[in-house]
Amino acid sequence: MKLVRLLLLPLMLAAMVQPAFPEALNLNQITRYLNSIDTAQGRFTQINNDGSISTGTIYIRRPGRIRFEYDPPNDALVMAGGGQVAIFDPKSNQPPEQYPLSRTPLNLILKRDVNLQRENMVTAFEYDGTATMIVAQDPENPEYGNIRLKFTGPPVELRQWIITSGDGTRTTVTLNDLQTDASLRAGLFNIPQEIRRRGR
Repeated sequence: MKLVRLLLLPLMLAAMVQPAFPEALNLNQITRYLNSIDTAQGRFTQINNDGSISTGTIYIRRPGRIRFEYDPPNDALVMAGGGQVAIFDPKSNQPPEQYPLSRTPLNLILKRDVNLQRENMVTAFEYDGTATMIVAQDPENPEYGNIRLKFTGPPVELRQWIITSGDGTRTTVTLNDLQTDASLRAGLFNIPQEIRRRGR
């Protein structure tokens, strides 16, 4: 019996030091993570529907506020605040295009209370052994399109989203070094203030 225990000991020790394999995140973990974000700042890479690529800095202030500042020479700016999304394109020499934030799938993760358990909100769930992906839509307005979110963890971290608009246009945003609890001034998300600043 003593010999058997001695023979089993190396196997038991080996089992104890084996690395833990990652597991898929569940919707409760993802929901808690999204609701825990008040502010965040990081770098992003954007791939547009036409294949063009842009980089820049992203700022998030929940609920309802986000800002995409693109790196030079791209002087465009996309921001959401006050329930609106504004797209500033200096090449057009026109006032920014604006539309309600509620009409974009990005609204689903910028709400005050994210609830991924709502019926018909999550339409797909995948796990590739490293990352968990979900596809979410507004269950009351699926015609607005959907957002495919990619998370790693635990600890949970948002890595990427792909927005497919109602007309089928796809925009991919990959996040890098997203830091939460960033100190962000309110003016970053003030659309009327940005309009005045650019109109000078």
